Amino acid sequence: MVQNKTWVIGFVKRYRQPGTSHPHQFSQLNYMHMKTTITKYLQIKVMALIVLFLFSTVTSNFAQRRIGGGGGLRQKPATRQTPSRAQKPAINRTPPNRSGGLNNAGNRTPNNNNPARNNNNTNNNIHNNNSRNNVHNGNTNVNINVNNSTHVNNNARVNNGYRGNTVVVRNTRPYARPPYTYGGHRYYAYHPYYYHPYHPFFWGPAYHPWGFFIATLATTAIIVSVANAQYHYDQGVFYAPSNGGYTVVQAPVGAVVTTLPTGSQTVVVNETTNNYYYGGTYYEKDPKGYKVVPPTAGTIIDKMPDGGKEVKMGDVTYVKVGDTYYQPIQKDGKDVYEVVNVEADTKS
Repeated sequence: MVQNKTWVIGFVKRYRQPGTSHPHQFSQLNYMHMKTTITKYLQIKVMALIVLFLFSTVTSNFAQRRIGGGGGLRQKPATRQTPSRAQKPAINRTPPNRSGGLNNAGNRTPNNNNPARNNNNTNNNIHNNNSRNNVHNGNTNVNINVNNSTHVNNNARVNNGYRGNTVVVRNTRPYARPPYTYGGHRYYAYHPYYYHPYHPFFWGPAYHPWGFFIATLATTAIIVSVANAQYHYDQGVFYAPSNGGYTVVQAPVGAVVTTLPTGSQTVVVNETTNNYYYGGTYYEKDPKGYKVVPPTAGTIIDKMPDGGKEVKMGDVTYVKVGDTYYQPIQKDGKDVYEVVNVEADTKS
C-alpha cells in the first residue's frame, strides 16, 4: 500500500499542469494521458493475479495426482486376452438302419459319465448325480404345482444323460452342388452361400434358450420320460433338474408331446416329408402326438434360436447351434438358413 501511494503521488506531480502549485490542476492532455496510464497499470495487476491463481491451481492438481504409486502416474494394467481355440466340427454320420426310420433316430443308451459340454467354452459344467425324480414312470402327464420365480444362469449346463437333437440326419435327396471343403471336412448344401448376419428370433416370454436356469416351474409343466430319463416340458421348452432348480436343455430325441407349441411352423425336409419346427427343435407326426427328431440336412428355416454363434470356416461363415451348422442362404428374396451336412474329407 505504501509503495502504491508513493507511486501515485509521484505520478500526479509528473502530470500536473505547469505553472501552478496546486496538485490537482492538470491540463486536459496530461489528464487523459494519466488516466490511460493508470488503467493499463491496473489491468497489468489484475492479469498478474489471474496468472498467479491459475498457476497455483495447476500446481496443486499435479501434486495430488502424484500422491501414491511411487511418485509416478498410475497406469491401467494391460488386459490379458485369452486366444480362442478353433473348434472341430462334428461329423454327421449316416444312422444305422432301424425299423421306423427317423422315429428311432438317436435311441442309444445315454452315458451319464460324460459331462455335458458348455456352449460358452467355460468350466461351469454342473454334474447332477441326483437328477431322477421320485415320480412313477407311467405318469408322463403329471402337473407340477409350483410358482414361476426365476433367475438366469446362462453358463449352466447339466449332465442328466439327455440326448441332444442337433446331430444332423443325412437327407435322401442327392446334392447337385459340390461341397465346400475346408479343414478336412466337406460341407454340403443345396443352395448357394449368401451371407447375412445372425439375428436370433424372439419366440415369446415362455421360451428360454439352452442353459437358462429357473428356480421353479410353471403349473402347466408336465413330465416326459425318454429312455428311463425324465424331463419337464412346458410350451416348447425342455427342462432337466439341476442344483435345486431346472436348466433348459436341448429337446431329447424321442420325446413325445401331445400338441405342438404355439408359434411352431412347418418345414420341408424333402419332396415327401414335412417336419415341424420351434425354437431350434424339430418334430414329426407320431401316433401319440409329435416326436422330437434330429434336424435333417437341407431343411430350411427362417427363425434362428438364441444361443447360436457365427463360425468362420475359410471364406464361409456358418451359424452353429449346438452341433448343427446352418448355412446362410437367400430364397425367394428372403434371408433364411439351411441345415448343413458335414462329413469328413477322406481325400485330404
